[in-house]
Parts: sequence; C-alpha cells; structure tokens
Amino acid sequence: MEVIICENTQQIAAKAAEAIAVLLKSKPRAVIGLATGSSPLSLYDQLAAMYQAGDISFAQAKAFMLDEYIGLPPDHPEGYRNVIEREIASRVDFAPGAVQGPDFQAPDLAKACVEYDAAIKAAGGIDLQILGIGSDGHIAFNEPGSSLSSRTRIKTLLPQTVADNARFFDGDEAAVPKHVMTQGLGTIMEARHLVLMAMGSGKAEAIRQIVEGPVSAMWPGSIMQFHPHATVLVDPAAGAKLALADYYRFADAHKPSWESL
Repeated sequence: MEVIICENTQQIAAKAAEAIAVLLKSKPRAVIGLATGSSPLSLYDQLAAMYQAGDISFAQAKAFMLDEYIGLPPDHPEGYRNVIEREIASRVDFAPGAVQGPDFQAPDLAKACVEYDAAIKAAGGIDLQILGIGSDGHIAFNEPGSSLSSRTRIKTLLPQTVADNARFFDGDEAAVPKHVMTQGLGTIMEARHLVLMAMGSGKAEAIRQIVEGPVSAMWPGSIMQFHPHATVLVDPAAGAKLALADYYRFADAHKPSWESL
C-alpha cells in the first residue's frame, strides 16, 4: 500500500486524475470504477477539465459504479446513478451505456447483485477503482462487520452512515434510504488498482486504522492492506493520526522518476 500525504484536496485530485489519464492513454478501453460521496468530486472536476482541454478521452472506456441506494425514485437527484451522470458521465465523452450501476429497480435485487458482478467480470474487470472512505472505515457501503470476501449484495446502513449522508438530503436522516446495493469487499479487491481519496479530520481515525491497524472486518477498508496495488491519497488532516507519516512523506519525496502512481 502506498500512502501519499498531499498538501490539499486539489493535489489529491490532480494525482488521482493523472493516474486515470495514464491508464486511458495506455489502455483506451480501460474499465474505471466510479465512486460517489464528497471525496471524488474534485477528481471529477479535474477529469472534466482535462477532457475539455483535449488531454483525455473516455470514448472507448467503460465504468462501473460502486453502489446505489434502494428505494429512491429513479429521478431523485441523490440517486447515485444520477449523481454519477451529473458529476462526471455527462461532462466527458463516455459512449451511451458505457457507465453501469446496480439495477436498484430489478424485481429480484439479490439476482441483480449477482448479475452486476458478472457484468464487471464480462467487461474484463476494473482497471482502476476510485474509493472514498466513511468515518467508520467503510468503503463502498461495506459497513463494519462486512465479510472480507463479500460480493455485490444488499446491505443495511449503520445509523452513523445514515447520519453522515443526511447532508445530501437537506440534513433529514429520515429521507436517507436505509438499504443499498453495494460491491462487496471481495469484488472491490479484484480491481487491478485501488485509489482511495480522503480529506478532513473526520477521516483521520479511519485512515489510521485501515493503513496501520490490523486487518479487520470492523474496519472494512483495512482489507486494502492485502491488495498488490493500492494507493491512499490523504490531506494533512486525514493523515494526522498516522504513526509513520514522516516515513510516507520521505518515501514520496524520494520516489524514483520511473515509478508512477
């Protein structure tokens, strides 16, 4: 796991965007995993700007969403398919149908979860997966206690996650769906490169636990310690509790010029 402590959100976004740009230039048909929440918004702004400048193209690429709420109307602005469409898909040149998400309107949701994993596999697997992290250490909607080998499935959210996400629903916790469809930890771990973005002091304990703590279902993101190519991008506030922060800064400052993210 590579940990990079960046100066600010803009530098985090720039590093993540550069990793995606390098991937797209070497593999135009790349498969990218898209996340929602606050963390990747600056990245999506950066990617849109790079596309507008003619630096990158998503025309041949595909993308898969990490998760989706269950129970929201299809046109709800906070439905994750709509968030992804608004924040990134409509701002670049993805082909029609190239961005897929879990089918939260399927008559058999459990079957739809299995089919979603199969669709990712049929596309060749995810090359680079963007991740955020919850204050309790969840990635996607794999809440504490999730099986470390879990597949895409239906999950019930913890009250803390509901409270955290109420900011997207005008502060109304009652409006936040309590059930979701989410890629499992086992599904996420099959991506060839994981790039996790975290900003702010509210993420500091989660970052400490997933980077330097034991691998545990109580901190689901800690499974990333087993991944062969995982990158964690944090700002100083999110990295404030890391015992090896000085080492991570030293390693980044002395990174060989030939070694990419």
